[in-house]
Amino acid sequence: MAQATGSINSDYKDWEWSDDAGERARLLQSPSVETVPKNSESQGNGLGATSALGAVFIVVNAALGAGLLNFPAAFSMAGGVAAGIALQMCMLIFIIGGLVILAYCSQASNERTYQEVVWAVCGKVPGVLCEVAIAVYTFGTCIAFLIIIGDQEDKIIAALVKEPEEVGSSCWYTDRKFTISITAFLLILPLSIPKEIGFQKYASSLSVIGTWYVTAVIIIKYIWPDKELVPVEIPTSPSTWTAVFNAMPTICFGFQCHVSSVPVFNSMKQPEVKTWGAVVTAAMVIALFVYTGTGVCGFLTFGAGVEQDVLMSYPSNDIPVALARAFIILCVLTSYPILHFCGRAVLEGLWLRYTGVTVEEDVVRERRRRLLQTISWFLLTLLLALFIPDIGKVISVIGGLAACFIFVFPGLCLIQAKLSEIQETRAISWWAQVSYGVFMVTLGAFIFGQTTANAIFVDLTA
Repeated sequence: MAQATGSINSDYKDWEWSDDAGERARLLQSPSVETVPKNSESQGNGLGATSALGAVFIVVNAALGAGLLNFPAAFSMAGGVAAGIALQMCMLIFIIGGLVILAYCSQASNERTYQEVVWAVCGKVPGVLCEVAIAVYTFGTCIAFLIIIGDQEDKIIAALVKEPEEVGSSCWYTDRKFTISITAFLLILPLSIPKEIGFQKYASSLSVIGTWYVTAVIIIKYIWPDKELVPVEIPTSPSTWTAVFNAMPTICFGFQCHVSSVPVFNSMKQPEVKTWGAVVTAAMVIALFVYTGTGVCGFLTFGAGVEQDVLMSYPSNDIPVALARAFIILCVLTSYPILHFCGRAVLEGLWLRYTGVTVEEDVVRERRRRLLQTISWFLLTLLLALFIPDIGKVISVIGGLAACFIFVFPGLCLIQAKLSEIQETRAISWWAQVSYGVFMVTLGAFIFGQTTANAIFVDLTA
């Protein structure tokens, strides 16, 4: 993108509070990223230690996650393999574009996290909306994580006690609500309370191993299916043209790595927009192959009857799949505290902003407030997870918010950044970039509105 002299929200008083919300900025960084302070004198001489190849790995890791399990069902909702792949390819162009825009605006504003870029470039109102969206998104993702734990534990327990799967749990200690609750209270809550989370770096590697293993199992099970597998109906086209849009929340949820992309960009040895474009293109192509492999093979194995969580479609006594379930549980157990940490950090920042208190002044009350925030967050997510039947219901809601992070906020940032440039004459490229930003905002608003309305009037009222 062309560089020009400009001023992006030069009234620093509107967004200087980001330094006061001390915990917030650090927690929204990718677990694998280390950056230096933005005022470091080393700027321009290599801000970080991450190579381009390392950045590719980190972005892939940020993109791959629990949404993987929902892709076969998304292909089914879209109406088949052709429709699902075509939708992914079309959206991928704008997903990559959003990542490049964020890097450009991060460089222009000298900010190092997603929400601070939005604050600096777009101003107070979009900044607050962005932070609220991050809090709601992380809250919804935590609910999805607990539902996934319940799904996997149901199958593992069914295999251990050798109960018929269609009968359900006959004992209170194998009941789904009990197993989710006991796992959450004994493992997740203790990991969520600390002020600092030092194990984030290990969760990164664990998640990568788990997602790749799940993909490998699903592909292998399609190539060499079990003899007991009954042939199923495979839809080849969507029932209606609007059915394709049903897959959008899952695709947005799966490819959403934009919130953690800004610190990854700033952690690179050479944080240049051109290099970053190559990094995110390579990363998204890798993620595309993983998601497509899982979606296509899972869908072709079970057809229209595939579960929202594809692992639930496999029998409980399948050993390789049981290992995949164990991997997923471990990934979720470490990922929930990290996502909760991000949401709590945003809430903390908003609280400090509107009370006008700095971190140093409010340190005495911090522990009490942190405990209250953590326990409230934990109990609400657990309560909702116990009564929401599958992850598809959650993803249909938070997938629309993911579209805001992918399309709406980057589009707004691009528009504002270009409007802030001081130019005597505005070239065609300037108008093209502004038009692209307007299109991204429009597309994101459409996806958000369509998926949210569909979730409310179809899924949640079913």
